[in-house]
Amino acid sequence: MGMDVAPELDIDVLLDDPQTRIVVCCGSGGVGKTTTAAALGVRAAERGRKVVVLTIDPARRLAQSMGIDALDNIPRRVEGVGDRDGGELHAMMLDMKRTFDEFVEAHADPERARAILANPFYQSLSAGFAGTQEYMAMEKLGQLRARDEWDLIIVDTPPSRSALDFLDAPKRLGSFLDGKFIKVLMAPAKVGGKAGMKFLNVGVSMMTGTVSKVLGGQLMRDVQTFAAAMDTMFGGFRTRAEATYRLLQAPGTAFLVVAAPERDALREAAYFVERLAADQMPLAGLVLNRVHGSGAEQLSAERALAAAEILSLTGDPADPADPDDALANAAEGSDPAKNDAGAENLADGGFVDPPSGNAQARNPSAADPDVSPTSADSSAERLAAGLLRLHAERMQVLGREQRTHDRFTALHPEVPVAQVAALPGDVHDLAGLRAIGDRLSVPLERTKRAG
Repeated sequence: MGMDVAPELDIDVLLDDPQTRIVVCCGSGGVGKTTTAAALGVRAAERGRKVVVLTIDPARRLAQSMGIDALDNIPRRVEGVGDRDGGELHAMMLDMKRTFDEFVEAHADPERARAILANPFYQSLSAGFAGTQEYMAMEKLGQLRARDEWDLIIVDTPPSRSALDFLDAPKRLGSFLDGKFIKVLMAPAKVGGKAGMKFLNVGVSMMTGTVSKVLGGQLMRDVQTFAAAMDTMFGGFRTRAEATYRLLQAPGTAFLVVAAPERDALREAAYFVERLAADQMPLAGLVLNRVHGSGAEQLSAERALAAAEILSLTGDPADPADPDDALANAAEGSDPAKNDAGAENLADGGFVDPPSGNAQARNPSAADPDVSPTSADSSAERLAAGLLRLHAERMQVLGREQRTHDRFTALHPEVPVAQVAALPGDVHDLAGLRAIGDRLSVPLERTKRAG
């Protein structure tokens, strides 16, 4: 196994600490961020915290897992979680347009708010302008924290392949809305007919005329109308973005980088770790999802394949080796130091049926007197060879995962790691989320021994 040993991330200590007020799950797409965030929420609520989970992932799996018909922009109580221990779990899915609308309604008088909400440029901006989703995710996080109704907020960040867009985008959008371009677009309406501004007005008119040709006259007018209506609100965007950024840097926030034990995912996780450090964001550790394990790591892939080959050659006069002896020798002579990882299907005197864990006799003729010993032995040998090859494949997968993990740990030995043993199927209910929570809080080695 790997030589580098990362410090262990104790999830329960993190969740139980009353000083932990925000947990941000970040990582590339497809690594289980949404499931991890939901499982953390369930576990924290059942340990007495009052939790709200904010998901930005467009997939609706979180709602299904929590038994909520539809998540929306309002936190909804999840029934049956945390009641006995005084904890509560609420969940919501970001509606970025609704959040933007709420921002406008809260910071403009009713007449101006109506004009902004009806503006075509605003409608395009609020529905899908680059960075809007990330800005509004941080805006919603700030709103939730300000309400102080929950003692723990868990954020499932937008799926992104380009590092920490949810940190960068609010600044970019805030700069755009508070920037020179918008102010220049507003200039024709502001300078009006003032004699002292005639020269500037000519220059601005030339610039806006050029922009109009590129954007189209109607869009240009929509942008100018939007800019004029939003004039009093522009400073607020950057200010609020900066306030949320500082909130993320505060001691009560903990970032969890979520990854799978795959090269690309861990390469991106390493970049996340470096970026968080550069931005002075408090990193709690790495959650390594879907890690495979085995209860028979003493049997290496090489020896399993060798034993399978011997079993496959049974009956060949040129090979007098006894398959049972070969199998036993392979198992007994395996060298743990040479193993890449492990398998589940061997036990003393037989093979383990993975669903039941019961050892089965090697010779099926003992259970069925109608089966001839020769055909039964042949069938058992083929089954044994197949199981050994499956075991070898599993060992190779484990070896790749461990080497990938070791490379990350060598780069970032200071980052605590929680390894989450893979579940046999998808998570689709609260029981599945609880199972993930259990795996998050129990070291992988103990999980494998228990299994």
